[in-house]
Amino acid sequence: MHQVERWSVFEWSGKGKTAGNPFTDYEIFGLFRGPAGEKKVSGFYDGDGVYRVRFMPETEGEYTFEIFGSFSDEIQKGAFVCTPAAEGNHGPVRARGFHFEYDDGTAYYPLGTTCYVWNLQKEELRNATLAELKKGYFNKIRFCVWPKHYLYNLHEPVTYPYEGTPVKLNWVNDGGYPPMGNLPGNHWDFTRFNPQHFRGVEKCIAQLGEIGVEADLIVMHPYDRWGFSCMTKEQDDLYWKYVLARFSAYRNVWWSLANEYDLLREKTVADWERFGKLIVENDPYGHLRSIHNCTVVYDHSRPWITHCSIQRTDTYKTTELVDQYRVRYGKPVIMDEICYEGDIDQGWGNISGQELVRRYWEAALRGGYATHGETFVGHDDILWWSHGGALHGESPARIRFLGEILKQTPGAGLRILENRSWDEVAACSDGVMGDGGYYLYYYGLNRPSSRLFRKNPGEKFHVEVIDTWNMTVEDRGVQEGTFRIALPGREYMAIRLRRV
Repeated sequence: MHQVERWSVFEWSGKGKTAGNPFTDYEIFGLFRGPAGEKKVSGFYDGDGVYRVRFMPETEGEYTFEIFGSFSDEIQKGAFVCTPAAEGNHGPVRARGFHFEYDDGTAYYPLGTTCYVWNLQKEELRNATLAELKKGYFNKIRFCVWPKHYLYNLHEPVTYPYEGTPVKLNWVNDGGYPPMGNLPGNHWDFTRFNPQHFRGVEKCIAQLGEIGVEADLIVMHPYDRWGFSCMTKEQDDLYWKYVLARFSAYRNVWWSLANEYDLLREKTVADWERFGKLIVENDPYGHLRSIHNCTVVYDHSRPWITHCSIQRTDTYKTTELVDQYRVRYGKPVIMDEICYEGDIDQGWGNISGQELVRRYWEAALRGGYATHGETFVGHDDILWWSHGGALHGESPARIRFLGEILKQTPGAGLRILENRSWDEVAACSDGVMGDGGYYLYYYGLNRPSSRLFRKNPGEKFHVEVIDTWNMTVEDRGVQEGTFRIALPGREYMAIRLRRV
């Protein structure tokens, strides 16, 4: 009997009807029965007369299935065995309180990056991106299903999502904002998908899953000269159902409804609520769901949203607001755009590596998470933030170091310490049974030469001084009661206390 690893993709494929438009004229479904009951999933047409149904078994054991629908006059039946997950396969990521964990209970601390259309570049560049990701700097990457039209990203993608002909124009990265929307000259059939495009996206999803990186899929966005952002309600819904049918069975998929939803002028809040409902109804595995803003933060208290994905709306306060968002929305908070390390002439893309890392630490100690991006010019207009390729900044290694610190947190994660000093950001373990005796104090841009701690008499703590920039951890032994810890008088220092 065929074997499939737990939380991996089982796929059935077969020939079906092709008269008319197979993308709209026929349906295909799979009904899977296993140890935990039965689950119905939608399939999709993949061109050349081939239909596919994908299923992610979440429980070990024997499964039977039936494939049926108007695509064929026959019902196909079969069976397979779901085997235990291999090492490194922890299942999908879920929101748990204000934090995240895999389905097998392993804690997950999102250390994200943004790389909008790395998946739509030539193979050599895609492979270079994967090589950088294999270094373990990040465990989540945001990228688009549609191609993107914007500064430093004005060339044509390798594929388009629909059958048709695009208008091809010569653009120059002159610092001016290029016109967007449905430019004259585009001719698309929005009822006929280009399967080659979607195969490329899912290949990237699968490659990311192999190296333990979550695929935070941006399903819609406004940076468009081809007209994809201006489709009708019926065309939008057809697109969403196709994307959900193709990608839902991959364990590492997250759904981001949009990048900067509030710039999609053609869409209303009612549209976004409808898309959220479509995901809930058509994703049988309950993957994580979010929506990302430009200037107007979405109401993340909506029940279909699993976690907050927020772009800064203040020039100077970014991750400093994480704990406020936690209180406001009662969900995990990821600051998915906090400015990028780079040197372009745009204010959203020219902070230092030190400042980006500081914002990462600020987010973590306030009980949330942050996302990286890199925008350096001088590399043939290939910016990681858009194209991928090679990283040139100083922040990735320091972000990986923060990840190592976070993995040592007892309990679910961190939350801000209420009785902290006014001139520091401090956190404790975010456990249901209290603080766990685990504390982190971060001084950021401040440079104290020492810090005084007042703990209860007889209460002992193992003390470590962490240089978050130079990536060192210095053991200062065990202290008790009231004690002072000397510091080197430079920026980006932290102190960790663990109760003995």
